[in-house]
Amino acid sequence: MAERPDTRTDVQPETTVRPSTLRPWNVVVWDDPVNLMSYVVYVFQKLFGFNETVANEKMMEVHNDGKSIVASVERERAEFYVTRLHAYGLQATMERGEE
Repeated sequence: MAERPDTRTDVQPETTVRPSTLRPWNVVVWDDPVNLMSYVVYVFQKLFGFNETVANEKMMEVHNDGKSIVASVERERAEFYVTRLHAYGLQATMERGEE
């Protein structure tokens, strides 16, 4: 008799998830001499849905520290936020988050 091929369905293919693909991307807003603080607060509230307190805290980080991480998200979302921040006239970049 001919040997039957192995058709077991209980065998799972070996998969590995690389931790580097799970690292978020940080959206960084940079200080600039052009935009008013109140405008930056407005943009943070409108774009990220921050309440006024959080928006003010993030704006003060930008003002005092020169930058603030306003979101840590997957790459496509980070690209969206950076593009929108640029459209609002704010300086923003994205960088790979910590592991």
